[in-house]
Amino acid sequence: MEQAYGAGKAGGTFDPITFFQQPQTILRIVSWIFSIVIFGCIANEGYVNRPNEVEEFCIFNRNQNACNYAVGMGSLAFLCCAAFMALDIYFPQISSVKDRKKAVIADIGVSAFWSFVWFVGFCFLANQWQVAKPDDNPLKEGGDAARAAITFAFFSIFTWAGQAFLGFQKYKLGASSSLFSQDYTDPSQDPAGAPTAGTEYTGYNEDMEANYEGSGGYQNQDY
Repeated sequence: MEQAYGAGKAGGTFDPITFFQQPQTILRIVSWIFSIVIFGCIANEGYVNRPNEVEEFCIFNRNQNACNYAVGMGSLAFLCCAAFMALDIYFPQISSVKDRKKAVIADIGVSAFWSFVWFVGFCFLANQWQVAKPDDNPLKEGGDAARAAITFAFFSIFTWAGQAFLGFQKYKLGASSSLFSQDYTDPSQDPAGAPTAGTEYTGYNEDMEANYEGSGGYQNQDY
């Protein structure tokens, strides 16, 4: 089958079963779930206080930046996963190979960026959790939520790195046929390739008959 960057020619039907069985789609869904867990844990149980205090502080060593980082990056990662899943659904309908190449490069770059973001987040949260003072949380509230956020931040490093790797595989695959040159556009999607409305069939004319009866045509031989 002729393919360009992992998908066939534009205009094919969307098969949801095949789509959700693809490794890249599975990794996107897993990363999407991890992001929900991270920002959900911190937003719901990531703020605690002492019994004699009213104001709540971040469970990670009372460092507000740590909680803001986890909630902010988790929310953005959630939206990014949703956006790229929508792009994956639309990708086979992209008729231009150049546009497909741009989409694949963007996927690689964004996935690698998020892998780095979660590496920084894991190190940051783990460090702040390690130096947190037990006196700041004598009732030990939210401990499971904090550890879950750290754990899933660690796992997110590899799910996003896996997406970057699969995107790079698609980039190396490129256009598998000469039919998909870098300037190829599906004719059904290219208005420039359609005939103009005023174009008509000229039909048979006298010049064609003259050429046939002249030197270019078949001559009978006298015997």
